[in-house]
Amino acid sequence: MTFLVAQQAPGPSVLHANYNPYMVNNDQERASASDIRSVARVGQICALFGPRVVELTAAEVAERTGLNRTTAYRYCASMVAAGILQPGSRRGTFALGALMLELGLGALGRERVLEVARPYLRELSTAVGMTAVLSIPGTHGPVVALVAEETDRQVLVTVRVGTTLDASAAQSRVFLAFGDDPSLRVLTEGLSPADRARLDADVAKVRRHGYSVVRPKNLPFVAAAPVFDETRLRATVAFLGVGDADLAPAIEELRRTAGEIGGALGAQAEAGP
Repeated sequence: MTFLVAQQAPGPSVLHANYNPYMVNNDQERASASDIRSVARVGQICALFGPRVVELTAAEVAERTGLNRTTAYRYCASMVAAGILQPGSRRGTFALGALMLELGLGALGRERVLEVARPYLRELSTAVGMTAVLSIPGTHGPVVALVAEETDRQVLVTVRVGTTLDASAAQSRVFLAFGDDPSLRVLTEGLSPADRARLDADVAKVRRHGYSVVRPKNLPFVAAAPVFDETRLRATVAFLGVGDADLAPAIEELRRTAGEIGGALGAQAEAGP
């Protein structure tokens, strides 16, 4: 997980996307088929990006989609104009744009768990004096969906909404321990046998204890617990912090919060670990 250890600038950030009108072909049948192919291509290009593929050149897009380079560049340029892509940090590269962020956050906003969890997350942040985070399953792994920051601290440890978590995150280990979402398979793809064995041992420990703690030396720590609804694992709730204080009281508060969110979602008392 990428942490931000600083005070964030005040004021909301507003993202806008501009659209160009589409000229309709006079031959409606042919235009319809062409539109469908174009939409499919746009979706195919968007799907190339993920937590491990942040930027691509038009040549790389062409290679991975089977388009010729000129066509791939035209698609990328048109997608930039629509806000779907934006220029990457390296010359000649493209990255997902502001429109994709807006759509992604909009999709996250439909999750009932976000509405239910928001006040509990603020209470947890205040109670433990740390940043509290809610994560839900995403296409490429768990995604940070809500963040409640405890700004009274001198050092603020936080994470951006929309961040996709890898297998090293405490939240990911909770999802692997208690979840059954097919998207979780991406967390273990490409791991060496030794790394997979270590991860499996960590996940088994999470399953036994009912929560996960990742505390690297001299780095921010994360503790996470599962949130169940009436049928399955729905989310994880976590706190982020720094230092070497005893986490036992905060973990007790974390698990209580996870249980309260689950109860509000309809989970039975025996649903959790």
